[in-house]
Amino acid sequence: MLRIAEKEFDVWLTADRNIEYQQNLNHFNIAVIVLVAYRNRLDALLPLMPQLREVLQVIQPHQIVYIDS
Repeated sequence: MLRIAEKEFDVWLTADRNIEYQQNLNHFNIAVIVLVAYRNRLDALLPLMPQLREVLQVIQPHQIVYIDS
C-alpha cells in the first residue's frame, strides 16, 4: 500500500505502531505519521489533531513521527 500511496500522497497516516518494524520506510518516498491513542476511535484521536496539524507542516519524506497525548 505504501508503494501505491507514495504516488498520490506526501504523508501516510496510520495507527499501526509497528509500521517502522514491518516496512523499510527508506524504500518509499513518503512520510509516515503514527497516531498513538488508547483506541482507534474518533473520540480518542481528536485530541491529537492540533499536534498533527503542526507535524504536517514540517514532516519530510522518509520520516516517521509518532503523535501521542
